[in-house]
Amino acid sequence: MTTTTARATIGLLARKELHDALRNRWFVLYTVIFAVLSLALSWIGLAGGQLYGLAGFGRTTASLINLIMLIVPLMGLTLGALSLALEREQGTLLYVLAQPVVPAEVLLGKLLGLATALTAALSIGFGLSGLLLAWRGNTMGLGAYLGLFGLTILLALLSLSLGLLFSSALPRTATALGSALFAWLLLVFLGDLGLLGSALVLRIPVEQLFTLSLLNPLQVFKIAAILLLRSDLQVLGPAGQYAMHTYGMRLLPLSVGVLLLWSLLPLLPAYLFFRRRGAL
Repeated sequence: MTTTTARATIGLLARKELHDALRNRWFVLYTVIFAVLSLALSWIGLAGGQLYGLAGFGRTTASLINLIMLIVPLMGLTLGALSLALEREQGTLLYVLAQPVVPAEVLLGKLLGLATALTAALSIGFGLSGLLLAWRGNTMGLGAYLGLFGLTILLALLSLSLGLLFSSALPRTATALGSALFAWLLLVFLGDLGLLGSALVLRIPVEQLFTLSLLNPLQVFKIAAILLLRSDLQVLGPAGQYAMHTYGMRLLPLSVGVLLLWSLLPLLPAYLFFRRRGAL
């Protein structure tokens, strides 16, 4: 199969996946919830800013971080987990694989289609909030706001990759979705509270504590987001202070690189599982 034909096939599969995602009730619900909560945080930030003279993008950017860490991984994990497993149960995956396509094209098509859908959903939330802030506030902190949007897309992509891994490895929709939800709870639990509790109980050295934080993409996202705001990493405790002292200005590109690595790592095992299982 030529490169041109392969690209056309991937593009066709991506458009199909995008169309299916837009018809997915869960996806629409996630989009509405994220947009409404983003607008609510922006409005609250504007109200507080009018009282204290701090209205702008910076205040809303700081408020959005925790919302993003809760909702965006859930969106990516569940959509990815449902993609292959649901079609496998419905029998449509068998029909797709009966066509002149290879597993890599199917997986890439699904990845691109779902990534486009997630980007569109997040763009709605960020776009509406940005318009509200520009209308009622000012453009102070716009660069950090746009940077957070880029980090959020990256977080959605790595969550989607993990979801595709569950979907390709597990035969049933319920099992894949349950594993994705468990992974989401695990990532959230192993955030600040989990690391702090482990450090206190096990007396983990600060160097190892920072290394453990890099194993959780949500923590890496939080480090990068706080650095975008030019805030002090003391809010992350000893691990944040150690990271800033050790890496300095290199910490932000390091965090972005780790997020990129997290986005790519699940794809190889996902492809291997999918090639072995196919539509079964």
